[in-house]
Amino acid sequence: MPNIIIQKKVAIIDYELGNLFSVVQACEHLGFKAMITNDKKDLLAADYAILPGVGAFGAAMKNLHKADLVSPIKDYIQSGKPFMGICLGLQLLLDESEEFGSNNGLGIIKGTVKKFHYTRENGLVSKVPQIQWNQIHSCKNNLWQASPLRHCANGDYMYFVHSFYAVPSDRDVILSETEYSGITYCSSIKKQNVFACQFHPEKSGNHGIEIYKNWLNG
Repeated sequence: MPNIIIQKKVAIIDYELGNLFSVVQACEHLGFKAMITNDKKDLLAADYAILPGVGAFGAAMKNLHKADLVSPIKDYIQSGKPFMGICLGLQLLLDESEEFGSNNGLGIIKGTVKKFHYTRENGLVSKVPQIQWNQIHSCKNNLWQASPLRHCANGDYMYFVHSFYAVPSDRDVILSETEYSGITYCSSIKKQNVFACQFHPEKSGNHGIEIYKNWLNG
């Protein structure tokens, strides 16, 4: 009797913000079946879930509520299955953001989201948003080697596009930090089954593919 190979399913949560197809391509390149969905049944039935996104925090939360995805996302995370947040998807995991006033987030990670400000240092101006390759640095804890970043070296470059950054209340969940605009900020987190990064691994070359591979393979 031939061996039957069952592809594990990755749900990529669609709330009408961000380019999702590069995330699909990264997952399928590694042999996983990826589906873009805003259906809570698809989400809860998936083996993995990714919350990507580029855009405004408030609009994102509004769209998640409109699609009735807030509780299913929390239920999925509570189930213990692997969950990844990317860029805005990291920020949405926190309690609130100061973007355009104050907006409540998912409250999975305690903390707030703050805005970069223009700074001038040695005649150079740090522009907002940050759109560039930048380094990630280990926070000198035991999370790194047990995380999707385990094949990355301290100081490797990843691709960033953002104007706001996450400030977790508990530093123990911070996996890596990055410096921009005179601020050293959280660029990735790891808490139990939740991994999230401010950078875009699907746009970060071989390092990014390794991150997806490590996350999908556990």
